[in-house]
Amino acid sequence: MAGSASDPETDSGFSLRQPSFWHYVAVAPTWLAAAVLFLLMTMTFADVVLRSVADNPIESATELTRFFMAIIVFSALPLVSWQGRHIVVDLMDPLFSRRMARFRDIAIDLICGVILFWPAKRVWDLAERARDFGDVTEYLRFPQFVIGWFIAFFAFATAVVFVIRGLARIFFPSKVPD
Repeated sequence: MAGSASDPETDSGFSLRQPSFWHYVAVAPTWLAAAVLFLLMTMTFADVVLRSVADNPIESATELTRFFMAIIVFSALPLVSWQGRHIVVDLMDPLFSRRMARFRDIAIDLICGVILFWPAKRVWDLAERARDFGDVTEYLRFPQFVIGWFIAFFAFATAVVFVIRGLARIFFPSKVPD
């Protein structure tokens, strides 16, 4: 009997099935974001303690904070976008019927996906220019193009996710999380 109290697959909402390779591919960037968030928290705590107690802050804290924030935001963006968990303003939802809302959501996903390719390409171009010029960060002397590539890669991935989400809404609507 599906969904009964004795069914271990539905008791706690967790499935006993082995996750697929694609599950790990989709979740790995969020684990990266979580680990970097922990690093950011630890570094900020250490910076505050060192600044207050020893009057000796971490000089590269600003650079690291920028890098960490970029990693946190852009690595989580594809999965957040696929799951539809980004911020949504739904002031006009009552104006759309269920059928029209479906078309609206398809259009929004496809338009967002197509439009997002432009900033991703632009960030890639800027990263390449930074690489050509040999730009590095002030304190750590870290090559700036690396973080640009990271941002561009995940922006491209998010664009692809939006396009796939839009197409999935058309062809496999039951597979798209709302």
